[in-house]
Amino acid sequence: MDTMRERFATVTTELLEDDPRLALVLAAISADLFKDAARAHPDRVIDVGIREQLLVGATGGLALTGLRPIAHTFASFLVERPFEQVKLDLGHQGVGAVLVSAAGSYDNAAGGRTHQAPGDVALLDTLDGWTVHVPGHPDEAEALLRHAAADGDRRVYVRLSNHANAEPLPGSPGRFQVVRDGRGAVVLAVGPMLDAVLRATADRDVTVLYASTVRPFDAATVRAAVNRSVRPDLVVVEPYLAGTSAPFAAEALAAFPHRVLALGTRREEFRHYGTWQEHVAGHGLDAPGLRGRIDAFLDA
Repeated sequence: MDTMRERFATVTTELLEDDPRLALVLAAISADLFKDAARAHPDRVIDVGIREQLLVGATGGLALTGLRPIAHTFASFLVERPFEQVKLDLGHQGVGAVLVSAAGSYDNAAGGRTHQAPGDVALLDTLDGWTVHVPGHPDEAEALLRHAAADGDRRVYVRLSNHANAEPLPGSPGRFQVVRDGRGAVVLAVGPMLDAVLRATADRDVTVLYASTVRPFDAATVRAAVNRSVRPDLVVVEPYLAGTSAPFAAEALAAFPHRVLALGTRREEFRHYGTWQEHVAGHGLDAPGLRGRIDAFLDA
Protein backbone atom coordinates (compact mmCIF):
# COMPACT_ATOMS: atom_id res chain seq x y z
CA MET A 1 0.00 0.00 0.00
CA ASP A 2 1.31 3.45 -0.84
CA THR A 3 1.55 6.08 1.88
CA MET A 4 -0.74 9.09 2.19
CA ARG A 5 2.14 11.31 1.06
CA GLU A 6 2.76 9.20 -2.04
CA ARG A 7 -0.96 9.24 -2.83
CA PHE A 8 -0.94 13.02 -2.43
CA ALA A 9 1.78 13.30 -5.08
CA THR A 10 -0.08 11.03 -7.51
CA VAL A 11 -3.42 12.78 -7.07
CA THR A 12 -2.04 16.32 -7.16
CA THR A 13 -0.03 15.61 -10.32
CA GLU A 14 -3.25 14.42 -11.96
CA LEU A 15 -5.22 17.42 -10.72
CA LEU A 16 -2.61 19.83 -12.07
CA GLU A 17 -3.20 18.30 -15.50
CA ASP A 18 -6.96 18.58 -15.25
CA ASP A 19 -7.44 21.96 -13.56
CA PRO A 20 -5.58 25.02 -14.89
CA ARG A 21 -6.63 26.98 -11.80
CA LEU A 22 -4.63 24.69 -9.49
CA ALA A 23 -1.09 25.54 -8.37
CA LEU A 24 1.39 23.79 -6.08
CA VAL A 25 3.89 25.50 -3.78
CA LEU A 26 6.70 23.47 -2.19
CA ALA A 27 9.51 24.19 0.22
CA ALA A 28 12.00 21.50 -0.88
CA ILE A 29 10.11 18.72 0.96
CA SER A 30 8.62 16.17 -1.50
CA ALA A 31 10.03 18.06 -4.51
CA ASP A 32 11.37 14.79 -5.94
CA LEU A 33 7.80 13.45 -6.07
CA PHE A 34 6.76 16.33 -8.33
CA LYS A 35 9.60 16.44 -10.88
CA ASP A 36 7.34 15.48 -13.77
CA ALA A 37 4.64 17.94 -12.69
CA ALA A 38 7.20 20.74 -12.41
CA ARG A 39 8.47 20.06 -15.94
CA ALA A 40 4.93 19.98 -17.32
CA HIS A 41 3.68 23.05 -15.43
CA PRO A 42 6.67 25.27 -14.51
CA ASP A 43 4.39 28.27 -14.00
CA ARG A 44 2.15 26.41 -11.52
CA VAL A 45 4.61 24.21 -9.60
CA ILE A 46 6.85 26.45 -7.52
CA ASP A 47 9.59 25.35 -5.12
CA VAL A 48 10.65 28.25 -2.87
CA GLY A 49 13.35 26.24 -1.12
CA ILE A 50 13.68 26.01 2.66
CA ARG A 51 11.72 29.23 3.22
CA GLU A 52 8.51 28.25 4.96
CA GLN A 53 7.23 31.79 5.58
CA LEU A 54 7.66 32.48 1.87
CA LEU A 55 5.88 29.19 1.13
CA VAL A 56 2.69 30.47 2.77
CA GLY A 57 3.16 34.05 1.60
CA ALA A 58 3.50 32.94 -2.02
CA THR A 59 0.46 30.71 -1.55
CA GLY A 60 -1.56 33.72 -0.43
CA GLY A 61 -0.31 35.73 -3.38
CA LEU A 62 -1.31 33.05 -5.86
CA ALA A 63 -4.76 32.89 -4.27
CA LEU A 64 -5.12 36.65 -4.71
CA THR A 65 -4.59 36.17 -8.47
CA GLY A 66 -7.51 33.73 -8.62
CA LEU A 67 -5.61 30.44 -8.48
CA ARG A 68 -6.43 27.58 -6.11
CA PRO A 69 -3.00 26.95 -4.51
CA ILE A 70 -1.88 23.88 -2.60
CA ALA A 71 1.02 24.38 -0.18
CA HIS A 72 2.94 21.39 1.12
CA THR A 73 5.69 20.53 3.62
CA PHE A 74 6.04 18.87 7.02
CA ALA A 75 3.37 19.93 9.53
CA SER A 76 5.87 21.68 11.81
CA PHE A 77 7.04 23.82 8.87
CA LEU A 78 3.60 24.39 7.36
CA VAL A 79 1.57 25.48 10.39
CA GLU A 80 3.88 26.18 13.32
CA ARG A 81 6.87 28.00 11.80
CA PRO A 82 4.89 30.27 9.38
CA PHE A 83 1.84 30.68 11.61
CA GLU A 84 1.87 34.47 11.24
CA GLN A 85 1.68 34.10 7.46
CA VAL A 86 -1.15 31.57 7.80
CA LYS A 87 -3.00 34.08 9.97
CA LEU A 88 -2.34 37.15 7.82
CA ASP A 89 -1.56 36.14 4.24
CA LEU A 90 -4.48 33.70 4.10
CA GLY A 91 -6.94 34.53 6.89
CA HIS A 92 -6.60 38.33 7.05
CA GLN A 93 -6.48 38.59 3.25
CA GLY A 94 -9.65 36.52 3.09
CA VAL A 95 -8.32 34.06 0.50
CA GLY A 96 -8.51 30.30 0.30
CA ALA A 97 -5.86 27.64 -0.10
CA VAL A 98 -5.19 24.00 0.65
CA LEU A 99 -2.41 23.27 3.14
CA VAL A 100 -1.27 19.65 2.93
CA SER A 101 1.13 18.50 5.61
CA ALA A 102 3.19 15.37 6.03
CA ALA A 103 4.79 13.70 9.08
CA GLY A 104 1.82 14.14 11.43
CA SER A 105 2.68 14.57 15.10
CA TYR A 106 5.84 12.47 15.18
CA ASP A 107 6.21 10.40 11.98
CA ASN A 108 9.71 11.77 11.48
CA ALA A 109 10.76 10.79 14.99
CA ALA A 110 14.43 10.62 14.00
CA GLY A 111 14.25 14.31 13.05
CA GLY A 112 13.69 15.32 16.66
CA ARG A 113 11.43 17.98 18.09
CA THR A 114 11.87 20.36 15.14
CA HIS A 115 10.05 17.84 12.95
CA GLN A 116 7.17 17.13 15.35
CA ALA A 117 3.88 19.04 15.31
CA PRO A 118 1.32 17.69 17.78
CA GLY A 119 -0.10 21.21 18.22
CA ASP A 120 -0.89 22.02 14.58
CA VAL A 121 -4.67 21.54 14.71
CA ALA A 122 -4.90 23.37 18.04
CA LEU A 123 -3.09 26.33 16.46
CA LEU A 124 -5.46 26.43 13.51
CA ASP A 125 -8.36 26.34 15.97
CA THR A 126 -7.36 29.86 17.04
CA LEU A 127 -8.28 31.06 13.54
CA ASP A 128 -11.68 31.31 11.87
CA GLY A 129 -12.94 29.47 8.85
CA TRP A 130 -10.63 26.46 8.53
CA THR A 131 -11.78 23.04 7.39
CA VAL A 132 -9.51 20.33 8.82
CA HIS A 133 -9.27 16.84 7.34
CA VAL A 134 -7.42 14.03 9.17
CA PRO A 135 -7.60 10.98 6.87
CA GLY A 136 -6.96 7.56 8.33
CA HIS A 137 -5.99 5.78 5.11
CA PRO A 138 -4.46 6.74 1.71
CA ASP A 139 -7.82 6.15 -0.02
CA GLU A 140 -9.46 8.62 2.35
CA ALA A 141 -6.59 11.04 1.79
CA GLU A 142 -7.22 10.90 -1.96
CA ALA A 143 -10.95 11.55 -1.59
CA LEU A 144 -10.39 14.44 0.82
CA LEU A 145 -7.65 15.97 -1.35
CA ARG A 146 -9.93 15.93 -4.37
CA HIS A 147 -12.71 17.47 -2.30
CA ALA A 148 -10.38 20.16 -0.93
CA ALA A 149 -9.00 21.09 -4.35
CA ALA A 150 -12.53 21.63 -5.64
CA ASP A 151 -13.81 23.30 -2.46
CA GLY A 152 -14.26 26.79 -3.90
CA ASP A 153 -12.03 29.30 -2.11
CA ARG A 154 -12.18 27.80 1.37
CA ARG A 155 -9.15 27.43 3.65
CA VAL A 156 -8.52 23.72 4.09
CA TYR A 157 -5.89 21.80 6.03
CA VAL A 158 -5.24 18.16 5.09
CA ARG A 159 -3.12 16.37 7.70
CA LEU A 160 -1.27 13.37 6.25
CA SER A 161 0.59 10.72 8.24
CA ASN A 162 2.41 7.42 7.87
CA HIS A 163 0.14 6.21 10.68
CA ALA A 164 -2.86 4.63 8.95
CA ASN A 165 -5.73 2.23 9.51
CA ALA A 166 -5.72 -1.11 7.71
CA GLU A 167 -8.85 -0.31 5.70
CA PRO A 168 -10.46 2.92 4.47
CA LEU A 169 -13.92 4.07 5.45
CA PRO A 170 -15.93 5.80 2.73
CA GLY A 171 -17.88 8.77 3.96
CA SER A 172 -19.03 12.33 3.41
CA PRO A 173 -16.55 15.06 4.39
CA GLY A 174 -17.71 16.75 7.56
CA ARG A 175 -19.87 13.89 8.87
CA PHE A 176 -18.81 11.52 11.64
CA GLN A 177 -19.60 7.86 10.93
CA VAL A 178 -21.03 5.25 13.28
CA VAL A 179 -18.61 2.31 13.08
CA ARG A 180 -19.96 0.34 16.03
CA ASP A 181 -23.28 0.87 17.83
CA GLY A 182 -23.37 0.31 21.59
CA ARG A 183 -25.13 1.48 24.73
CA GLY A 184 -22.47 2.09 27.34
CA ALA A 185 -20.72 5.24 26.15
CA VAL A 186 -19.36 6.92 22.99
CA VAL A 187 -15.77 6.86 21.73
CA LEU A 188 -14.82 9.22 18.90
CA ALA A 189 -11.75 8.04 16.94
CA VAL A 190 -10.03 10.58 14.71
CA GLY A 191 -8.25 9.50 11.53
CA PRO A 192 -5.52 6.90 12.07
CA MET A 193 -6.64 6.22 15.66
CA LEU A 194 -9.61 4.07 14.58
CA ASP A 195 -7.92 0.66 14.48
CA ALA A 196 -6.40 1.09 17.95
CA VAL A 197 -9.72 2.34 19.35
CA LEU A 198 -11.60 -0.67 17.95
CA ARG A 199 -9.08 -3.06 19.50
CA ALA A 200 -9.04 -1.17 22.80
CA THR A 201 -12.85 -1.26 23.12
CA ALA A 202 -13.50 -4.69 21.61
CA ASP A 203 -14.91 -6.04 24.90
CA ARG A 204 -16.98 -2.98 25.80
CA ASP A 205 -20.56 -2.12 24.81
CA VAL A 206 -19.74 1.30 23.39
CA THR A 207 -20.58 3.29 20.28
CA VAL A 208 -17.52 4.07 18.17
CA LEU A 209 -17.69 7.12 15.91
CA TYR A 210 -15.12 7.87 13.24
CA ALA A 211 -14.00 11.31 12.07
CA SER A 212 -11.77 12.00 9.07
CA THR A 213 -12.95 15.63 9.03
CA VAL A 214 -12.73 17.30 12.45
CA ARG A 215 -13.48 20.91 11.54
CA PRO A 216 -16.26 21.72 11.33
CA PHE A 217 -16.97 19.49 14.32
CA ASP A 218 -20.04 17.30 13.71
CA ALA A 219 -21.80 18.20 16.94
CA ALA A 220 -25.15 16.77 15.84
CA THR A 221 -23.82 13.23 15.38
CA VAL A 222 -21.94 13.32 18.69
CA ARG A 223 -24.98 14.64 20.54
CA ALA A 224 -27.28 12.02 19.01
CA ALA A 225 -24.89 9.19 19.86
CA VAL A 226 -24.42 10.29 23.46
CA ASN A 227 -28.18 10.76 23.86
CA ARG A 228 -28.69 7.11 22.87
CA SER A 229 -26.20 5.90 25.49
CA VAL A 230 -27.08 4.71 28.97
CA ARG A 231 -24.63 7.22 30.44
CA PRO A 232 -23.47 10.49 28.85
CA ASP A 233 -19.76 9.68 28.59
CA LEU A 234 -17.64 10.69 25.59
CA VAL A 235 -14.04 9.70 24.90
CA VAL A 236 -12.22 11.62 22.15
CA VAL A 237 -9.06 9.98 20.76
CA GLU A 238 -6.98 12.21 18.48
CA PRO A 239 -3.53 11.69 16.89
CA TYR A 240 -2.34 15.11 18.05
CA LEU A 241 -2.42 17.23 21.21
CA ALA A 242 -4.77 15.81 23.86
CA GLY A 243 -7.76 18.07 24.42
CA THR A 244 -7.68 19.76 21.01
CA SER A 245 -11.34 18.91 20.34
CA ALA A 246 -12.49 19.01 23.97
CA PRO A 247 -14.06 22.52 23.73
CA PHE A 248 -16.05 21.46 20.66
CA ALA A 249 -17.20 18.28 22.37
CA ALA A 250 -18.22 20.20 25.50
CA GLU A 251 -20.19 22.68 23.41
CA ALA A 252 -21.94 19.84 21.59
CA LEU A 253 -23.04 18.32 24.91
CA ALA A 254 -23.69 21.55 26.81
CA ALA A 255 -27.44 20.92 27.12
CA PHE A 256 -27.07 18.04 29.57
CA PRO A 257 -24.63 16.74 32.23
CA HIS A 258 -21.79 14.78 30.68
CA ARG A 259 -18.19 13.64 31.06
CA VAL A 260 -15.45 13.95 28.44
CA LEU A 261 -12.11 12.14 28.40
CA ALA A 262 -9.70 13.69 25.90
CA LEU A 263 -6.86 11.45 24.75
CA GLY A 264 -4.02 12.39 22.41
CA THR A 265 -0.35 13.27 22.55
CA ARG A 266 0.83 14.53 25.90
CA ARG A 267 1.90 18.12 26.47
CA GLU A 268 5.08 16.80 28.02
CA GLU A 269 7.71 16.34 25.33
CA PHE A 270 8.57 12.71 24.63
CA ARG A 271 12.37 13.08 24.60
CA HIS A 272 13.33 10.04 22.56
CA TYR A 273 13.97 9.37 18.88
CA GLY A 274 13.01 5.84 17.80
CA THR A 275 10.15 5.16 15.37
CA TRP A 276 6.73 6.72 15.01
CA GLN A 277 5.24 3.45 16.27
CA GLU A 278 7.29 3.80 19.47
CA HIS A 279 6.03 7.35 19.85
CA VAL A 280 2.44 6.15 19.50
CA ALA A 281 3.07 3.69 22.34
CA GLY A 282 5.01 6.26 24.36
CA HIS A 283 2.03 8.61 24.28
CA GLY A 284 -0.31 5.78 25.29
CA LEU A 285 -2.13 5.83 21.96
CA ASP A 286 -1.66 2.18 21.04
CA ALA A 287 -4.43 -0.30 21.85
CA PRO A 288 -3.09 -1.37 25.29
CA GLY A 289 -2.50 2.23 26.37
CA LEU A 290 -5.94 3.33 25.23
CA ARG A 291 -7.62 0.33 26.83
CA GLY A 292 -6.22 1.09 30.25
CA ARG A 293 -7.27 4.73 30.25
CA ILE A 294 -10.68 4.17 28.66
CA ASP A 295 -11.48 1.34 31.08
CA ALA A 296 -10.44 3.44 34.09
CA PHE A 297 -12.64 6.32 32.92
CA LEU A 298 -15.74 4.29 32.09
CA ASP A 299 -15.49 2.09 35.19
CA ALA A 300 -15.09 5.02 37.59
